[in-house]
Amino acid sequence: MKVVGLVSGGKDSCYAMMKCIEYGHEIVALANLMPMDDSIDELDSYMYQTVGHQIVVSYAECMGFPLFRRRIRGSARHHHLSYTMTAGDEVEDMFILLNEVKQKIPSITAVSTGAIASEYQRLRVESICSRLGLVSLAYLWKQDQSSLLHEMITNGIVAITVKVAAMGLNPGKHLGKELAVLQPQLLQLNELYGINVCGEGGEYETLTLDCPLFINARIVLDDYQVVLHSMDSIVAPVGILHPSAFHLEYKMSSCNTMTGSDSVKMANVYEVEGDSIPTYGVKSHSLDLVSDLYAAADQKIHLSSTKKDTFSIGCWIQDTSGTSEGLQKDLTAVLKKVELQLHKGGFDWVNVLYIHLYIANMNDFALANETYVSFITERKCNLGVPSRSTIELPLMQVGLGKAYVEILVANDQTKKVLHVQSISCWAPSCIGPYSQATLHKEILHMAGQLGLDPPTMMLCRGGPIAELKQALENCRAVASSFNCSLYSSAISFVIYCSASVTSSQRNEIWCKMESFLGQKTSSNLQNGSVTDVLHPLSLFVLAPDLPRRALVEVKPVLYVPADKETVTEVEVRSPICAKIPNYWGFEYSKWHYSCCQKYILHGKICSTIISVTNEFAAKICSETDQNHADCQYFGAEKHMKRIARFCIYLLNEVLLEGNFSWGDLTNLRFYFTTKLCLAADVLSLILLEAFNEFSKIDDRVTIGEEPIFNLIPVLGSGGCALANDLITCELFASKL
Repeated sequence: MKVVGLVSGGKDSCYAMMKCIEYGHEIVALANLMPMDDSIDELDSYMYQTVGHQIVVSYAECMGFPLFRRRIRGSARHHHLSYTMTAGDEVEDMFILLNEVKQKIPSITAVSTGAIASEYQRLRVESICSRLGLVSLAYLWKQDQSSLLHEMITNGIVAITVKVAAMGLNPGKHLGKELAVLQPQLLQLNELYGINVCGEGGEYETLTLDCPLFINARIVLDDYQVVLHSMDSIVAPVGILHPSAFHLEYKMSSCNTMTGSDSVKMANVYEVEGDSIPTYGVKSHSLDLVSDLYAAADQKIHLSSTKKDTFSIGCWIQDTSGTSEGLQKDLTAVLKKVELQLHKGGFDWVNVLYIHLYIANMNDFALANETYVSFITERKCNLGVPSRSTIELPLMQVGLGKAYVEILVANDQTKKVLHVQSISCWAPSCIGPYSQATLHKEILHMAGQLGLDPPTMMLCRGGPIAELKQALENCRAVASSFNCSLYSSAISFVIYCSASVTSSQRNEIWCKMESFLGQKTSSNLQNGSVTDVLHPLSLFVLAPDLPRRALVEVKPVLYVPADKETVTEVEVRSPICAKIPNYWGFEYSKWHYSCCQKYILHGKICSTIISVTNEFAAKICSETDQNHADCQYFGAEKHMKRIARFCIYLLNEVLLEGNFSWGDLTNLRFYFTTKLCLAADVLSLILLEAFNEFSKIDDRVTIGEEPIFNLIPVLGSGGCALANDLITCELFASKL
């Protein structure tokens, strides 16, 4: 991509541009914001570094790029962490500046910034980029600061301190010193006082005098003054360096082309004036179009929902005749139905924590996104957009439309959302209205992670195992942003495998996951973790295709306790046989749990996966009918009725074991293979009938107008890599 580099004069913005070039991008222009008054060194701003701005003007000549500058007219008026367009805010000066750069150089598609840890700055740059249709590149984001400082120095960044404001840094002694000289002391101060080695907490600011980007000349500081703001030795003395005189020292390679005249130096510097702020908005479907599409499909739309404080809604179109008019119409109708259902309960998209988007053909992924953003926008979700996973499923093979949506909804607005749109070395970016992860009531719902290399956003090479390793690494990076470990916090992993992954490759994936989970167990036993006795659940789902033609996608759910110090151990309980009623002729048996994975954190979480293979189906059906004992196929309706009842019976066992009720249910999915040759509506009726029977014999279960489960058609699913279940049940209940 062609990139404009936002430069403050500091080391970070220069090194970020070097990383852009390393990853194949091209810097074509520079942009800088400076004070209205040249005599002012520093503004009271969390957004911009302005100390040393008098020298930044020379960057155009040093690097050979046009430099666009704008004087900061606004101030910090929008004080929330996330940013929305606010008249008179200093961020709007950046918008006007970058808009002008884009107008003058239309080929620019990305912006480089030196953000390392400031969410405040990153979110504002991303907001501006979103409005201008630009990509934010932040290759220093979340990098280890000690390593990063070493990299900068090793790779030729020559920068001096122009502000110090930290314990152990003295203005008279440390201002004007090169980073290479100060590096040992900065590392020592980090050990003593915990300062940010790269100055991300405002401990110091720098001015770059030379680096590999300076192909024409380096800057030589001839004279400067030290301006003291505070000499408070108890807190930290604060001082800045005011440059009084400097000159450029031309490099040998540029001596023949540089004349040194002022006119040449200033030729590529442009000052951006004006106050107008063009508006850019996401196109939405007109209300008439949405109404027409919704009305056409309304008769075929079906809903499911649970009833808890945190609840799920599923929506799909029944299309047994195969008359779907396309993904856009189907998805529009489904999202409109979901939106109406939210409004009916007094909710909106801001309450949504997670969205599963299932589509019939991954070739329609771009169209699905276009339709999606006409409903779910950052404007509607001021707390952050929901996390999301998108999977291709064999919807039409089982009589469904081309789009199916599941959402997880909270009845409050206490969620914490991580939405990083910048491309970085940290984890894959989410450019658009879906986030990396959402934390709500101690449960972290993470977006499905592909094996994408974060800085290039390309799938890593090497096949499914390489993709799995990278996907897990991406999950680890996201988890660390919530101060939790993927090893010690995982409740469950859903591993989606593309149909192009062979059975032997799926077995390798299984072994890799077992090895990964083994590391978790070993780590927990050493650390005495809360989850010592809890093994995370694993569910393998075989899908026709995944986004970007990926081979593997990993979707974790994590437990992140609010107060980790108060939770010291997990109580282990054996099944409470006496408490489990015998329904439909089923009686408690030890083999029940051989097809069941459980994660029960008593009083908090109950999650289970039940795998009904052909082998278990034979046991289930033979318990009441010996004629089924030698049967080889259990996909017929009469068998599925028996299997459905058993699944409900065993789910009830697990809930009772953990002292949970059906009222604690957050979501319930039944994955069923297309090999059953059963239409979704047929299987849905079987399950509805079983639940209705159950509600009559157990008054703890209340069945409403909509089913409490979602039916998910797949090519295969199961608790192991074979993914050969007839039916797989996935339940999540919570008392949090």
